[in-house]
Amino acid sequence: MLSLSFALVLIAAALGAVLVWLHLRPGAPRPGWRLGALHGVLGTAALATLALALRGPPRGEALGVGPFGGIAAVLLTLALAMGLVLPLIRRRRGRLTSGPIGIHAMIAISGVAILAAYTLVG
Repeated sequence: MLSLSFALVLIAAALGAVLVWLHLRPGAPRPGWRLGALHGVLGTAALATLALALRGPPRGEALGVGPFGGIAAVLLTLALAMGLVLPLIRRRRGRLTSGPIGIHAMIAISGVAILAAYTLVG
């Protein structure tokens, strides 16, 4: 289950990178909502499978990465919450600036990195 969660979060992160690239191209139309929704669904599925995996036996205690699973879950939950705020900001302002996207990405990348350590080292 942990490997599935890690795979889903990597796919969601790759799709997020594509979304940022599409968003930052000068003069190009902004990416549609469907791509963002797919990114969100994949991220939510990754978080749900991580939550299920964390219910299993302890992992990585001997290597010092035992709490990393919970830390990754918290960070990815915060990234999900920020990701849900992004469409509201876009609706209110008419355009989504790079600041909120950067905050979302920073939290999500931190969660992915910690999940990688938990999955691959533990």
